[in-house]
Amino acid sequence: MAEAHQAVAFQFTITPEGIDLQLSHQALRQVYLSGLRSWKKRVTRLKNNVITGVYPASPSSWLFVVIAILATMYTRSDPSMGLIAKIQEHLPVGIQCRTVVSAVLFSTLLWFSLIFTMRLCLKQLLSYHGWMFEQHGKVSNTTKIWAAMVRIFSGRQPLLYSYQGSLPNLPVPAVKDTVKRYLESARPLMSDSEYERMTTLAKEFESSLGNRLQWYLKLKAMWASNYVSDWWEEYVYLRGRGPIMVNSNYYGMDFLYVTPTPIQAARAGNTLHACLLYRRKLNREEIKPVILNVPLCAAQCERIFNTTRIPGEETDSLIHWQDSEYVAVFHRGRYFRLWLYHAGRMLSPREIEQQIQRIMDNPSPPVPGEAKLGALTAGDRIPWAQARKEFFSSGVNKRSLDCIEKAAFFVTLDDDEQGMRGDDPAGNLDRYAKSLLHGKCYDRWFDKSFTVVVYKNGKNGLSAEHSWADAPIMAHVWEYVMTTDSFQLGYTEEGHCKGDVASSLPPPTRLTWDIPAECQERIERSLAVAQALADDVDFHVLPIQEFGKGAIKKCKISPDAFIQIALQLAYYRNRGTFSLTYEASMTRLFREGRTETVRSCTSESCAFIRALEGGEVTTCRHLFRTAAEKHQHLYRMAMTGGGIDRHLFCLYIVSKYLGEESPFLNKVLSETWRLSTSQTPLQQVELFDFVNHPDYTTCGGGFGPVRNIHANSQINFFFCVHFIYFHLCALDRLQMMVTAQKLRCKSCHHLQLLVAISAIVFCFILLKSMATVSCLVTNIVKKICLKKKYNKNNE
Repeated sequence: MAEAHQAVAFQFTITPEGIDLQLSHQALRQVYLSGLRSWKKRVTRLKNNVITGVYPASPSSWLFVVIAILATMYTRSDPSMGLIAKIQEHLPVGIQCRTVVSAVLFSTLLWFSLIFTMRLCLKQLLSYHGWMFEQHGKVSNTTKIWAAMVRIFSGRQPLLYSYQGSLPNLPVPAVKDTVKRYLESARPLMSDSEYERMTTLAKEFESSLGNRLQWYLKLKAMWASNYVSDWWEEYVYLRGRGPIMVNSNYYGMDFLYVTPTPIQAARAGNTLHACLLYRRKLNREEIKPVILNVPLCAAQCERIFNTTRIPGEETDSLIHWQDSEYVAVFHRGRYFRLWLYHAGRMLSPREIEQQIQRIMDNPSPPVPGEAKLGALTAGDRIPWAQARKEFFSSGVNKRSLDCIEKAAFFVTLDDDEQGMRGDDPAGNLDRYAKSLLHGKCYDRWFDKSFTVVVYKNGKNGLSAEHSWADAPIMAHVWEYVMTTDSFQLGYTEEGHCKGDVASSLPPPTRLTWDIPAECQERIERSLAVAQALADDVDFHVLPIQEFGKGAIKKCKISPDAFIQIALQLAYYRNRGTFSLTYEASMTRLFREGRTETVRSCTSESCAFIRALEGGEVTTCRHLFRTAAEKHQHLYRMAMTGGGIDRHLFCLYIVSKYLGEESPFLNKVLSETWRLSTSQTPLQQVELFDFVNHPDYTTCGGGFGPVRNIHANSQINFFFCVHFIYFHLCALDRLQMMVTAQKLRCKSCHHLQLLVAISAIVFCFILLKSMATVSCLVTNIVKKICLKKKYNKNNE
C-alpha cells in the first residue's frame, strides 16, 4: 500500500476541528518533473517546427536579411522600390521608428518570399529522376548540373522532416502508358487467345471509362499530397476483415550467431532503453533523413511509437498519441504497465532490468480470460470490434485496455527459448521466425504498432503491424536498437545491464480485468481462428554466407535483379510454368509515398529461362543481362511513379465510388499473385562492425503469406555485402494439395527454397566462372544434401 499512498499528491480528512490536509511532497515533485519534461518536449517540438518550416533557409537568415535591408537604407538607397514607404503609410501614427518597423516588415516578407522560391526550386529539382536511369559510372552533364543545383538549394544540417515540404507529389501516369505497361507485363503469362481478349478489354477501357476515371484521379492529385497512400492504407489494410496476424504483420530477427546476454531481464532492459533512445532522437528530429541521391519521405516515422490500430465493424482506424511514458508488458498470461520515466528522467538499462525482473518474479496468476485475451487481436476483426464495444467500453476493462493501447509499444516476455542453436540449428531457426510471426496467437498485441519479444534465453525480435508503415521504417529502428544494445550499452561480466538503480522506483502496475464468461467464449473462438491460421503456415529461413551482394555487384549486375531472375528460374523448375510475381518497391521519393509493385516475371526473364532449360548455353549470358536490365528498368519506373498496379488500383476505387463497372479493371485486380517477394537491404551499415565483430550479423526479417492475395509463397531476402538470407513463408492448404489428401510434408517448401538457392548459384557461375565460386557451389551442395538427408530422417 505504500506505493498507492505515494501515487496520491494530497489527501484530506474532515474532522470536527476542520479539514486536515496532507500533502505528499514526493508525489508533487514527480508531478512537477513529469510536467517539466512534457514542456521541454513541447518547446523542442516548436523549435523543430520553426526550423523545418523555413527550410532550406535557417531562422538566423532572417536576421541577415533585416540587417542587409537596413544597411542598404543607411546608404540612402531603397531596395524595396517604394514598398517600404507604402508600408510606412499604413502604420499607426503613434509608432516610434516607423521607418525601421516598415523595413523589418519588408525584410520579413522578402525573407518568406525567398524561402518559398527556394523551396519551389528544390521541389522542381527533386522531380528530376533522369539520374536513376543512367548507366553506373556514366553521369551526363545534365545530371551533374542538376546535382550542383540541388546542393545549392538544399540547406545545411537538415532535420528528419526538413525536406517534407520540398518533396514532389506523386505524378499520375497517363492511362495509355499504364495500360501499355500492363499488357507488356501480362504477355508472358497468357496464351494468345487470353492476351487478345485482354487487349480488347484494355482498348475499350482506355477509350471510354478510363479517361473519365483519370479526370477524378488528377483532381485528387491536385488536392492531396499523395493520390495513392490514403486509399492504400484504408482499403488494403484497414478495411480488411480477416486476421492481421500472418496476413499483414511482419517480423524482425536478432543477431544470428550471437546472443549478447542469456539473462532475459537484462536483454529486455537494454532493448527497451535503446528503443527509448531512438524515440528521443525521433522526437528531436535528430535522425538524419535517408538520402538516396535525393531525400526520401519520412512521413511514416511519425507513427512508430504511441500508435494503435483500433478495430471497427466496417473499417479499422489508426490512433496516434503525442507521448507515452510507459510500455505494456505481457508475461505468463498477465498484463503490466511498466513506467520508463521516473523523476522526469529516462530509466537506465539496469533500472529497467530490475523492473522486468519484478514482473517475472510476480507470483500472481492471471484472472479468468486474461491469459488469452490477446487472441482477440489475432482473430477476425469484426468479432474483436464487437467484443471491444460490448465488454471493453467502460469500467476496469476500459481502463486496462486504454493502458495497452496508449502505451509506447508492447513487450512480450516469452517463456520459450529461440535462436539458431542445438542439434537442429536450421529447424530451430525456422521455429524462431515462425514464433516472431505469430507466437502462441495470444501472447502478442497485434494491434500495437510493434511488439518487442524477449525470449527466455536472451534472444529477442519484433513483430510489427503493417498498416501504419512499411518494413524499411521498422528495419531502421531495429538496426539502431540491436547495435546500441550490443556496442554502446553493453553488459557486465555477469550478463547484467550496466548502471545504478534508484531505490525509490515504484514496482510495475498489474492491469486488472473483469472478463465475463461470454467474452471468454469469444476469446476462445478468436483463438481457434488464429491457431488454425498459424498451424497452416510453413516457414523456412536459409542463410547463405558464402557470398552476398558484393560479389554480385562485381559482376556488374543488380543484386535485386539477380535474385528475382533466380527465383523465377526456381519457380519454373519446381512448377514447370511461369508465375505472376509481386515485388515491393518504394515510392518514398515522393511526399507520403509508400510502395509500388514491380512485376518481376517479364518476357526477357522467360526467354532466359527457356534458353537455359533448353540447353542454349551460348546465348544464356546475353539473355540473362538483358533480363536483369529489364528488371532494373521496371524497378526504377516503379520508384519514379511509373508503376502499373497502384494507378490501376486507384482507378478501380474511383470506379466503385462512381458506381461504374469495368471488365478490364475487374480482371486485372482479380489476378492472383502466386509468388510475392520483397527485399530488405541493410540500411545503416556504419552502425555494424563486421571487421571486428563478424558474428554480429542479423538475418533481417520476413512476412506471412497474405490469404487471397498472395496465394502461394512469400519470400523476403535480406541483403548485405557478404551474405544473403531468405525467409520463405507459405500456407500449407494452398501449397501442398498435391494429392486428394492434405500432405504436411515440411521438406516440400524447403526443397523449393533450396532449388532457388541452387538457381542463384547457377546464375552466379554463369556470370563469373572462378575456382572460388566452384568451391562455394560445393559447400552449398553439401548443405543441400545434408538438409535433405535430415528431412528424410525426420520423416
